Amino acid sequence: MLDRPVESRPPSNERKPQLRTPAPVATPIEPEGLTVTALLAALRRRRFVLFLCALLFPIAAFIAAKELTPRYTATSTVMFEPTDYQATELQSILRDETTTDAVLASQVDVIRSLSVARRIVRQFDLTNREEFAWWVSEAKRPEELLYRIQDGIARRIATLSPDLADLIAPEAPVPRPSAERAEISAAERLRDKILVTVVRNSRVLTIAATTEEAQLSTDIANMAADLYISDQLESKFNAVRRANDWLDGRVAQLRRELQTTESRIADLRSRSGLTRGVSAGLGTEQVSKINADLIDARNQLATAEARLSAARRGGGADLTALGASNLTGSRAARDDARREVERLQATLGSNHPDVRAARSRLAEAERNVSGETGRVVQALDAEARAARARVSSLEDALKTQEGLLNQSSGAEIQVAALERDADAARSLLRAVLERSQQTVSQTAIEKPDARVLSPATVPGRPSFPKIPLFVAAATILGILFGLLVIWFLEQADSTIRSGDEVRSALGLPCLALVPMLKRGLLGRHKVEDYVVRKPLSPFSESMRTLRAALWLGSEPPRVVVITAARPGEGKTTTSVALARSAAMNGERVLLIDCDVRQPALGRVFRCEGAPGVTDLLLGQALLERIIRRDHLSSLDYIPAGAAEIHSLGLFMSEAMAGLLDRVRRDYDLIILDAPPALAMADARVVARLADATLLCVKWRDTPRSVVRNSLGLLEEAHARVIGAALTQVDAKVHGRSGYADAEVYHPRYGGYFRE
Repeated sequence: MLDRPVESRPPSNERKPQLRTPAPVATPIEPEGLTVTALLAALRRRRFVLFLCALLFPIAAFIAAKELTPRYTATSTVMFEPTDYQATELQSILRDETTTDAVLASQVDVIRSLSVARRIVRQFDLTNREEFAWWVSEAKRPEELLYRIQDGIARRIATLSPDLADLIAPEAPVPRPSAERAEISAAERLRDKILVTVVRNSRVLTIAATTEEAQLSTDIANMAADLYISDQLESKFNAVRRANDWLDGRVAQLRRELQTTESRIADLRSRSGLTRGVSAGLGTEQVSKINADLIDARNQLATAEARLSAARRGGGADLTALGASNLTGSRAARDDARREVERLQATLGSNHPDVRAARSRLAEAERNVSGETGRVVQALDAEARAARARVSSLEDALKTQEGLLNQSSGAEIQVAALERDADAARSLLRAVLERSQQTVSQTAIEKPDARVLSPATVPGRPSFPKIPLFVAAATILGILFGLLVIWFLEQADSTIRSGDEVRSALGLPCLALVPMLKRGLLGRHKVEDYVVRKPLSPFSESMRTLRAALWLGSEPPRVVVITAARPGEGKTTTSVALARSAAMNGERVLLIDCDVRQPALGRVFRCEGAPGVTDLLLGQALLERIIRRDHLSSLDYIPAGAAEIHSLGLFMSEAMAGLLDRVRRDYDLIILDAPPALAMADARVVARLADATLLCVKWRDTPRSVVRNSLGLLEEAHARVIGAALTQVDAKVHGRSGYADAEVYHPRYGGYFRE
């Protein structure tokens, strides 16, 4: 439960009690880092701070939320569904775009536009509502009243002293803005109260309006959705109307242009004498007809000349091929006569009368063939001449007609160009008329690109302030603030609160935790008498623990100095209680009051003014006469004696060393109640003479720096500081602190103690 002194002392401290060798320097132990156990212990120690912050913050938040003006939020949802428009010529007016994030973002800006906000302001007369119009707010009315009072005072003073009128004239309050400016200002405030968001991965838009009136927020949200949809439909109607007007104007323009072109064509034809045929101009068709006839005549001429040439070159088959039937018969008769002559001549000889007769018949046949051939040649020659004459006539006619056609070719080109323009105008006019009919029919079936999914309903509870959320957030903030305050208090607390902190801060073992004796426990007893009156109390047990710690060392000290860093640490109470506890255990104990300037043993034992240690050191009293016996125990004690300003010299004298050497032989334990070590040099001198020094530290009161300073002074005096005792420990508070040594105050140990 408590560390033994031997565990905190290095082996170099070993010495005999009567020797006064230098004591080792206590080395503070570095504290461990912040652990979960340490954090929980800190929270346990200062839980009331945490509870207070966690309670006050929600209460303050609740009160503040109740004082705030409630605001209501109404939400309507709109689905953005763009429709396709088929009129390709109108894409510059009505363009269907792909629904992207940019398109949806633009729809959000359209809903929150100033024009929509101004129409809502006009609809609900928001320029006269305090929430949207600063000029009608309650904050301005005291200013107007103050202005009237100051103006009245200034007028009265001006009647008495006109020179002071300009100096004390009050500044006029800000006048009410104009109607248009007031509407714009209210609309801008309204825009700040309308929130339009796009539902993720969808085309749904939510329109949320927040105002101080539930019904007004609902009306604003629904009207914003209605205006958005009606504006879309109106914009489409306006676009279609503008398109129809443009198409009608275009149709009239094309008709005028077509009429003008046709009139120019007719006038040019009449002036140029151009007559149109079935498929082209009349002159062109005549040239084509003459060309066709000329080609046919040339073909006939070529045929006639070929037949004539064939007839002139020879006869026989050629003439037969020409189709002369008489010539064919004559040639057949000649051929028969020739065969007959050849047969007879071969049979009868060349001079036979039959041969000669046959030759006569052959000559007659040849004459007939020659005559018939001449007639055929003449006929063919006449036919060729006729064909040649026809060709020549057609060529003359073609030249004549081509001359006439060349004369009218310029006019013909102009007419053709005008006809092409007229055809193009007719085609465009037909297309525009068709699109005009489509736009007219589109007006009847046009619909907006959005529709209301769900209108806003009147909210049943305000959206701001959300009191449960406020209270929850304030609770969390209060807990965090409480943790911060606890951390700050822990960091700012430089006192020693447990035995672990004694070890970590001073490098000394904590030999005992001396509990505080409150007035309710003491009753009519004194603190110094409690160890005798209540030997089974926790206070008495702490004294026994302290004595055991002194005895359990490797070299139990016989002369022990009990001191503290500053007054009020409980060193005298500890000295008396420890001495009485040891005496009650059967030990021979001597208690010497070495605090000469503020002696306390005389008050405790009711022997003020009695001779004591100073009288002995001055040689004015004997040891046997100054030793007194405690009436409650077998304790012997020596009071301080007469006040002596040169007490330091007395303690440094050989008489003091001789006194200690003498009492060592007669007593088991000698306790020296020394003055505070930080301010009084007596304590350091006495501590050097003793076997061990016990440092009393008041629990949660003495700063660590003060204790370290006093400990340093004792170490410089080569005092052997064997440990420290925490005094005036509040058992209940320390029991809830979470420190390891607080276990001793747990109720489970209650059966061991008797108060």
